[in-house]
Amino acid sequence: METANAVGSTAHRTSAAPAPAQVRGSVTRGTLGRHLGRRLVEIGVTDVFSVPGDFNLSLLDHLVAEPELNLVGCCNELNAGYAADGYARARGVGACVVTFTVGGLSVLNAIAGAYSENLPVICIVGGPNSNDYGTNRILHHTIGLPDFTQELRCFQTITCTQAVVNNLDDAHEVIDTAISTALKESKPVYISISCNLPGIPHPTFCREPVPFFLVPKVSNELGLEAAVEATADFLNKAVKPVIVGGPKLREAMAQQAFMEFAEASGFPIAVMPSGKGLVPEHHPHFIGTYWGAVSSSFCGEIVESADAYVFIGPIFNDYSSVGYSLLIKKEKAVIVQPNRVTIGNGPSLGWVFMAEFLSALAKKLKKNSTALENYSRIYVPPGVPLKREQNEPLRVNVLFKHIQAMLSGDTAVIAETGDSWFNCQKLRLPENCGYEFQMQYGSIGWSVGATLGYAQAAKDKRVIACIGDGSFQVTAQDISTMIRCGHRSIIFLINNGGYTIEVEIHDGPYNVIKNWDYTGLVNAIHNGEGKCWTAKVRNEDELTKAIETATGEEKDSLCFIEILVHKDDTSKELLEWGSRVAAANSRPPNPQ
Repeated sequence: METANAVGSTAHRTSAAPAPAQVRGSVTRGTLGRHLGRRLVEIGVTDVFSVPGDFNLSLLDHLVAEPELNLVGCCNELNAGYAADGYARARGVGACVVTFTVGGLSVLNAIAGAYSENLPVICIVGGPNSNDYGTNRILHHTIGLPDFTQELRCFQTITCTQAVVNNLDDAHEVIDTAISTALKESKPVYISISCNLPGIPHPTFCREPVPFFLVPKVSNELGLEAAVEATADFLNKAVKPVIVGGPKLREAMAQQAFMEFAEASGFPIAVMPSGKGLVPEHHPHFIGTYWGAVSSSFCGEIVESADAYVFIGPIFNDYSSVGYSLLIKKEKAVIVQPNRVTIGNGPSLGWVFMAEFLSALAKKLKKNSTALENYSRIYVPPGVPLKREQNEPLRVNVLFKHIQAMLSGDTAVIAETGDSWFNCQKLRLPENCGYEFQMQYGSIGWSVGATLGYAQAAKDKRVIACIGDGSFQVTAQDISTMIRCGHRSIIFLINNGGYTIEVEIHDGPYNVIKNWDYTGLVNAIHNGEGKCWTAKVRNEDELTKAIETATGEEKDSLCFIEILVHKDDTSKELLEWGSRVAAANSRPPNPQ
């Protein structure tokens, strides 16, 4: 019976038993449903994304009855899962509730994405009546076999633990274990709860849940000391070392320790593309995104010419390595993962936790600003877009110049898979400006649900989402939920007539999609209920006016701005990246 004492920067923390909550309607205390609702609130979840189905309706009654929990109904399970993903990015943990098999198999893709991005998402499924387990009965919402394990087996490879609750005697234990495992592992978990159990009183639920507590992770003392000494010796001998932050900084909750290390070292700070938003870009040592051949100007040269580089929480895959083309040598690299440190070709020490390691290392380093000074010598400010003709069609680089001007500590950027990856990567984030995208899994359509979830979790920020037309067609429905929840996000729908990122990897007729009247669709979804404003933009003057309206008189509305651009108007980074990824994808088989 344990949970995190620190789930995330905004997660609710508790050290004393919560006050008894008001009981509503016929829902009684001391039940599984009440216990689960309280547990979610305790770990920082105050919004649960759901789609109702007959197997989860009783459970939903109990979650609705929890005073501190808000149920957000989504249009489909995939978007509910994406919303829980976005919520977990902002809040530290997220949750969704779906029904058995038809809902569970629909949410799978979103949960797999959360697993790839190390996000603790509690995926709860309303399961069959407990009396049906072990019988030869065939149930609806299944594939027609008297075997209820298909859904469970699908979840086993994309969650860190699974719990099937079909009796009350051990329900308390298995639910608490699943939730605490999600928080400890920073991965999704699957909890199936039989539809007839949520409201039945049971002795194990006879009082207010004892608050969770997770024992903090503590490094092996000798291993930590050895890792710090070896790394300090390695870096203090280097002439021009650099630091590169990666996406696992979030999982390790090590952003503060990262900055202690960066400040003490004096090294320049770069970020891997999938780590953007986790490293402060307003810091004077920040030099940009390291992404091999498509790095920020002058950043790649500084990183790849360094004689030592510290990669903190990296993920190296074919996308982040630009088709395996990074000019990085293992013997020059210190790789710091959440629980392991590897120094060049030398020692690799486990059970050494990132935050402790970086804080201890900061005290052992000699300050070295050589690489930062080299960057300052070669840096030339980015070019300014060319002057335009009157009513000239809008160019994508002009759009992002205007988006850059919109950013502040009160905004957050959501970048959809596609050319928005590369254009948003070039945005310089002000202090406290949020930034999220899904690089490891790269599922098109992720951003609609993620925008919903992030905005629901971080109500103090206005979300600016950059979504391609192809991606939007996958998950457009939950614009409806954003309007119903009173969100004030700004969505830039970039309409270039197809799957542009696929075009640059491998073109074909399958990359062309049917054009929609996107603003017309959103107006139809709005249907006069709630606050929603739309605009269709073809040139810079119209864009300027639309942004002025969205940030002025419509600042409290969901604003949907359709940007019409040429189908071949892409970033130079996508062109380079696409050709390299295509080359990696098309490698011939190795000779037998």
